[in-house]
Amino acid sequence: MSESTIVHLLRHGEVHNPEGVLYGRRDGYHLSDLGRQMAQRVADTIGERDITHLRSSPLERAQETAAPVAAALGLTPLIDPRVIESANVFEGKRFGIGDNALRKPSTWVHLWNPWKPSWGEPYKEVTARMLAAVYDARDAARGHEAVIVSHQLPIWITRLAVEKRSFLHDPRKRQCTLCSLTSLHFTDDELTRVVYSEPAGDLIPVRDRRAPFSAGDAPEAKRP
Repeated sequence: MSESTIVHLLRHGEVHNPEGVLYGRRDGYHLSDLGRQMAQRVADTIGERDITHLRSSPLERAQETAAPVAAALGLTPLIDPRVIESANVFEGKRFGIGDNALRKPSTWVHLWNPWKPSWGEPYKEVTARMLAAVYDARDAARGHEAVIVSHQLPIWITRLAVEKRSFLHDPRKRQCTLCSLTSLHFTDDELTRVVYSEPAGDLIPVRDRRAPFSAGDAPEAKRP
């Protein structure tokens, strides 16, 4: 008989970032009060599911999102560096109104190739490491469900890859909001469908529902 397994890719909650820094892989960026509320909402939503395996990006915001999920399920998260945020040359730059790093001509040299992309970790490398973690989680939770807490860009690029879509996209149109679940359904080893849901969707501020960039992006991913 075939086995059905689900691997949920959970994006972390809102981060406290009043200066509008593209924080990327930097330490010291934690969930906001709202972000913790979002994480608890997810835990309350999936706490009764047949989830037997939990892993998380090593970054604080991901581990803090995983914590209430772990408590609800009685699991200890496995820290997996393969599901970390994507590397980015703009990390540490500010992109707030009136202080946008993309206005500086010195940054434009990084924007010449949106297909790779030229400003950060190649999408193919992101996909390879994320899928390796997904398959390990699938194997660890055979016949049950698993959760991987990661970040918007790695989750979205993984979805594009498994749905055989182009990596070239507008970051503002990603279907991957804060604390959303991108659920990969497997029958044995075969991926059979992808289901998207937003357990904390009603908590997301309107300003963030179409954010122009995430911590793994060059804003809007456009050439100057």
